[in-house]
Amino acid sequence: MKINEIAQILKEKNNFEILTHNYPDGDCLGCGYGLCLGLQQLGKNARVVTTALPKNFQFLTKGVKEQVFQPEYVISTDVADEKLLGCNQEKYQGKIHMCIDHHKENRVDAVVKYVDSTAAAACEIIYRLLLEMGVTITKEIANCLYTGISTDTGCFRYTNTTADTMRIVAALFEIGCDRDYINKVMFETKSKMRIEIEKEIYETMIFCCDDKCAMIYTTVEMAQRAGDDDLEGIASIPRQIEGVRMGITIREKPDGVYKVSVRTNGDIDACKFCKQFGGGGHVAASGCTIQGTLESVIEKLKKAAEEIL
Repeated sequence: MKINEIAQILKEKNNFEILTHNYPDGDCLGCGYGLCLGLQQLGKNARVVTTALPKNFQFLTKGVKEQVFQPEYVISTDVADEKLLGCNQEKYQGKIHMCIDHHKENRVDAVVKYVDSTAAAACEIIYRLLLEMGVTITKEIANCLYTGISTDTGCFRYTNTTADTMRIVAALFEIGCDRDYINKVMFETKSKMRIEIEKEIYETMIFCCDDKCAMIYTTVEMAQRAGDDDLEGIASIPRQIEGVRMGITIREKPDGVYKVSVRTNGDIDACKFCKQFGGGGHVAASGCTIQGTLESVIEKLKKAAEEIL
């Protein structure tokens, strides 16, 4: 569908629930709260459904009204697969009316889908959608959208950053988004616990494929001490090493489940790599889930990395 058709549907409906994925990031939450604010501005009932709201993202809720209503229309934003809804999957499985996303390998079963894989962040789509709906982009909405775009582009350092990205960000600057505050919170501030955990993470680092691939991992015990907030963004660590073309981060979850995040440099397709394990995402940033022991998961990933590198 075209974005003007999506906008028309939203203008005709009411009582929205906006779904975010498990372990929500800046783009996911920025989309959710930015769209929620826009819908409420148009006099509609809307709320964001999230499994968690990390403390460093709580500013995104500024201006959002708490409304009591019976939901009629369910929207997912920045959700590539219903499996990523976490504890909300069972409740919303097969009940999503509209999916808005930028992941090329989107598997959400929705009545209406708008997927633009050329967008650096799903918040770029929400920006265009809100304008199409006649929403005034307020400072609060601009903060949500800037958060999503800046975090999904690594503060505009990643290869997914486009000229359109910068044009949208320029418009958000003109509106007066709190870019200095957001940049400080997102990219320049770490808790003491985060530093302690990073020290432990560096000790787990494994190199393979003639040092073209670097892996790190966290255990359940480390996650319990640090919390999800202080593990946010660790997937970028192994890719930053000189000569590394593929960085892999393994996060142990309960019951022998391991969440794998893959970040690549150059011409390595992270999405293709993760599809081998039932995952997906973007060319330079993708993820998957593997069951087993830490040792078996590492060996599977090593073997796959050797084949692709």
